[in-house]
Amino acid sequence: MKTIKPFIALILTISFVGFSCDPKDPEPENEEEIITDVTLTFTPAAGGTPITASAQDPDGEGPNSIEVSGPIDLAEGTSYVLTITVDNSIAGESITDEIAEEDDEHMFFFGWTGDVFASPTGNGNIDNRTDPVNYVDFDANQDPVGLETNWTTGTPSSGTFRIILKHQPNIKSATTTSSDGETDLDLTWDINILS
Repeated sequence: MKTIKPFIALILTISFVGFSCDPKDPEPENEEEIITDVTLTFTPAAGGTPITASAQDPDGEGPNSIEVSGPIDLAEGTSYVLTITVDNSIAGESITDEIAEEDDEHMFFFGWTGDVFASPTGNGNIDNRTDPVNYVDFDANQDPVGLETNWTTGTPSSGTFRIILKHQPNIKSATTTSSDGETDLDLTWDINILS
């Protein structure tokens, strides 16, 4: 009986070590991307000079946070097409391409203060998914992405303009909100509508 107990203890120890130290454990599938550069380009729909705003984080995962440059100055009563580009300049990667390829997992949400836009109306869909945003691009399920959107400015005013990029693998749907999934970006610019 005395020799059986140590033998059982040895078997249990070997089993425990064998199961807890598997060198083949898979790495996480959805590793967060490093984003160093974000550019918003508002191009007048009727033609004219595009207006850009940007945010940069040159040290990537370093101690510095991403910082916006601005403000965004748009003309009153003007329709714009907004395109968003996202890059990792450290690795020379286009995160925009990845968002487009994985569009069923990504969505931009938008919010603004002040009466800066005549269309869409309201204050954006960050606080309420059903609030209107004029998305141009959609995934295969017809859920919006947000790399391209349409905007029409109102009368002269000032406020803020915020974008949130959510990564929502296996959960993105017609009802997911800015609270669902992981936040890849959350940036706010000052915005002015000028006469």
